[in-house]
Amino acid sequence: MDAATDATLLHTVADGVATIVISHPAKRNAMTAAMWRALPELVTGLADDPAVRVLVLTGAGATFCAGADISSLTGDVTDPGAAGNAGDGDPRDLAVAAEEALAAFPKPTLAAIRGFCVGGGSQLAAACDLRFAEEGASFGVTPAKLGIVYPASSTRRLASLVGPGWAKYLLFSAELIGAETALRAGFLNELLPAGQLEKRVAEFTRILASRSQLTQAAAKEFTDGRTDRDAYWKDQAAGSEDTAEGVTAFLERRAPRFTWTP
Repeated sequence: MDAATDATLLHTVADGVATIVISHPAKRNAMTAAMWRALPELVTGLADDPAVRVLVLTGAGATFCAGADISSLTGDVTDPGAAGNAGDGDPRDLAVAAEEALAAFPKPTLAAIRGFCVGGGSQLAAACDLRFAEEGASFGVTPAKLGIVYPASSTRRLASLVGPGWAKYLLFSAELIGAETALRAGFLNELLPAGQLEKRVAEFTRILASRSQLTQAAAKEFTDGRTDRDAYWKDQAAGSEDTAEGVTAFLERRAPRFTWTP
């Protein structure tokens, strides 16, 4: 934990679901440089844990993440060669590395959002497969307020999620939008009444954890554009017992016991 700012990433694993909590209460869970650096290693470790079938990313308290803690990014963001801390290079690269680690997670990921989901917070949420939010949440992509060029990979991911029109609206204006607008734009999958987010996320992640990881892993790659892996996944399916187990369980009217793992 960063003693100066009380900023950290917390994580738990229970019943197949790993939960990462962004915790920086003094600054609405803004991500410090140390937190950005820590996230890829944490995500990679959870990806390698066979007990983990689903990953949830959320924020402590009433806020998801208010973006990057600019005061902790001591590098000059106007100079791509500047060092935020020794060996860091461009501070923006920290956020991109964390985003890419989340996007590469081989199992389903879900952002559970309350309050502000802004800047780097939206970047992290967009890197998850699914986004559930509570009424009253606010969303924004804000580099135009700082004169920062939003990374190409992040821009493409945002545009693929909400379409080029909404991506340009958010990036050009840096304005915040409400949860209902975010749902209509396609940024959110579900919008829950106040007080219902935690219950719904727990319910839905139990469903995800019970499903075939073979189906999920292939579907994740295909929807992310990896159509070149069709033959690979056909081979994986042929060598797996998941299909036979799924059909047998359906006929026997019981829950399937899928065994394929990434």
